[in-house]
Amino acid sequence: MSLPTSPYCTIGPFFPGEFADGCCDLTNFAGKQARGPHIMLTGIVVEEGNRPIRNAIVEIWQPDANGVFRHPLDPRSKEADPGFFGWGRARTDGEGSYVFRTVLPGAYATEDGAKRCPHINLMVLAIGLTRRLVTTVFFGDGPASDPLLDCVADPGRRARLFAIRDQAVNGAEGLPVYRFDIVTRGEAETPFFLD
Repeated sequence: MSLPTSPYCTIGPFFPGEFADGCCDLTNFAGKQARGPHIMLTGIVVEEGNRPIRNAIVEIWQPDANGVFRHPLDPRSKEADPGFFGWGRARTDGEGSYVFRTVLPGAYATEDGAKRCPHINLMVLAIGLTRRLVTTVFFGDGPASDPLLDCVADPGRRARLFAIRDQAVNGAEGLPVYRFDIVTRGEAETPFFLD
């Protein structure tokens, strides 16, 4: 007896094609401009075989240019930049590309005194993923060591956590562009962390 082939199904969630205006611009909050150096953070989200993932959701959350999170758990949250929201969301296009306008994050020390390198936390949701993927993109300026970065011992994998400054490209209004590509699985997979 021969059985018919099961139909192809993907795992949700399924996302809208558009978000509200401004979700990917963290530099203007409550009618105020964010302080510190403004940058463009861009990249592509791909799966194994370098195939772009269309319509993935990329969320970022980060401290402001002074290393302060707009969150009540940050002991310095009252010092947060009033023009910087600290959270954004973008959708990848047909080529898997995403883009954010944000500020270069500041370094800071945790309550136990550990130094944190300038970084942006990043989360990806996409069709076919059974759980969200969480990673961190680091920027070159800051302490030589970071508690999260130190968890990744392999130098090749560690290098995949750093944004690359694209010296040849300027974003909107001549802003510096940093590129951070995300590989969801395979040999060149981006290191992901449990949250």
